[in-house]
Amino acid sequence: MEIKHCSVSLLSVFLVLCLFTNSTTASVETTCNNTPFPKFCKPIIPESDNIHDHGRFSLQRSISLTSNFLSLVDRYLQSRDTLPHNTVLALENCQLLAKLNLDFFSKTLETIRLSDSIQDLKAFDMQTLLSAALTNQQTCFAELDALTSTSIPKDELLAPLSNGSKLYSVSLAIFKHGWVNNTRRGWKKPDVVVPQDDGKLRLYPGGNAVNVTQKVVVDPSGNGNFTTINDAVAAAPDNTDGSNGYFLINIVAGVYEEYVNIPVNKKYLMMIGAGINQTIITGNRSVSDGLSTFNTGTFIVVGEGFVGVNMTIRNTAGAKNFQAVALRSGADLSAFYRCSFEGYQDTLYAHSLRQFYRECDIYGTIDFILGNAAVVVQNCNIYPRLPIQGQFDPITAQGRTDINQNTGTSIQNCTITPAEDLATTKTYLGRPWKEYSRVVVMESFLDSLIDPAGWSIWDGDFALNTLYYGEYNNRGAGSDTSNRVTWPGYHVINATDAGNFTVSNFLGGDIWLPKTGVPYNGGLL
Repeated sequence: MEIKHCSVSLLSVFLVLCLFTNSTTASVETTCNNTPFPKFCKPIIPESDNIHDHGRFSLQRSISLTSNFLSLVDRYLQSRDTLPHNTVLALENCQLLAKLNLDFFSKTLETIRLSDSIQDLKAFDMQTLLSAALTNQQTCFAELDALTSTSIPKDELLAPLSNGSKLYSVSLAIFKHGWVNNTRRGWKKPDVVVPQDDGKLRLYPGGNAVNVTQKVVVDPSGNGNFTTINDAVAAAPDNTDGSNGYFLINIVAGVYEEYVNIPVNKKYLMMIGAGINQTIITGNRSVSDGLSTFNTGTFIVVGEGFVGVNMTIRNTAGAKNFQAVALRSGADLSAFYRCSFEGYQDTLYAHSLRQFYRECDIYGTIDFILGNAAVVVQNCNIYPRLPIQGQFDPITAQGRTDINQNTGTSIQNCTITPAEDLATTKTYLGRPWKEYSRVVVMESFLDSLIDPAGWSIWDGDFALNTLYYGEYNNRGAGSDTSNRVTWPGYHVINATDAGNFTVSNFLGGDIWLPKTGVPYNGGLL
C-alpha cells in the first residue's frame, strides 16, 4: 500500500488513515455496484465513503430482518396444534435456520465491529458463515414455497424471505470486497506432531492422536452405557468448543433402526462404529411420506466439529420413492472417515459450511451428492445405482446460488464405477441445481459409465453461463474430455486452478483436520 505521499508528521498522527485509504474509500454507489443487487442495495445503505461502514450496517440490517422473521415464525408455531404436519415441519425448519443465521451474523458483526482489517483465516471463517446464511435462507424459502396448504398466509413469510436473500447477498458481497484477501490464505499450517505410543486414540496406524474428554458405549444388548445412539447424543455436554477434545461415542456392531439427530448445541462429538456393514444406521423416510427432502435424512448432523468413523448410514426408501436422504450435514468443520452412505436419489446432502469425506463409499441414483457446502470428497468410492425406468444418473447437484459464496463440491482421487445393478443407465458427473453450481472432479478414476458429454443440463440453458464445472488430470475410460459439453461454465483446468479446490485451500483443512485424526492430502497428488 502506498504511503509515500504522507509526510512524517502526518504519518505519526494519521497512520491508520493513510494505510487504509486505498481499501476503505468507497461511495455507496461503488459498494452497491459490486453486489449482485445494486438497485436493492443503494436505498438501504446510509451515506458514507467507507466500505467497512457499509458492511457493518448491512450486517446490522440482516440481524434485524432475521429477528423479525423469526418472531413471525414463532407466532405461527404457537398455533401448531391447528396446522398440518408438513406446515409445522417447514416452520420448524425455518425456525432452526433463522436461529443459525442470527448466530452467524452476530459472530461476523462482532468480528468486524471495531476493525477494518482482520486476519485472513478469520475472514475465511466469516465468509463461510455468511455463505451458509444465504444457503439457510434459500432452504427456508423452498420449504415454505412448496407448501400447498392455505393454513398460513405464505406470502407474509415469503416476502421477507425474498428481501432477506437479497440483503444477505449484499452483506456477503460487501464483506468479501471489504475484508477477504482473494490472493492468499495467509494462515500457518500447524506443526506436525510425531505420533508416540502413548495409548491415545488413533483412527489409523501412525495417525495423529485424538484427544477424548469422555467415552461412552452404545450397545443394544445393555452391556454399554446406552442402548440407542440418540440417548448417547443427548448425554453429551452442550456447546463445548473442542479445545479439550471430543465426546466419544463408540457404537458396537448391529443394525440401528433409528433416526439420529445431532443438534447445533452438541458440538465436537466423535462417533466410531465397528466398521462399514458392521454398524448400520438405517431408515426409510422419503418425500413420498409427505416430507420435504430436508426432513428425510436417516442421520442429520448440525453440531460443529462432528467426526463419524466406521459405520454405514442407509436410506432404504428405494428409487421409486424419489428424494430420500441418508446423511444430511450442516455441521461446520465436520469429517467422515471410512463410512458408507447408501441410498438412491439425494443420498448425501452436504447442506452447508465446511465438510470433508475420506475413504467413504457413496451409493445413489439421481443427484446423490447434493447441497451447498464447501466439501471435499477424497479417496472415496462413488457408485451410481440403477434408477427407475426412464431416469438417468447425475452424480452431483451442487446448490451455489451466489457468486460470492465460497462453496462447491470437490471430488479428488476418487473412483467412480457402477454399482452391481447399474446396467446401461446414462451417467453424468453432475447437473446445475442452482445458478452458480460449482463442481470440480480431479485426479480421479472415471469408468466408462460416464457419458462422453460429462455433464447434464438441469432445465434448458439454465446456469450454463454461470456455473463452474472443472476437470483436472482424471483417468479411466470416462475421463476423455474431447467430447465434453461446450458450455461457457465448463473448463478443463490446469494445476493452478485445481489447487484452489484442495483440502488446504478450499477448506482451510490444515488448521482443523489434524485434531480430528482423519488422514488427508492437503494439496494435489
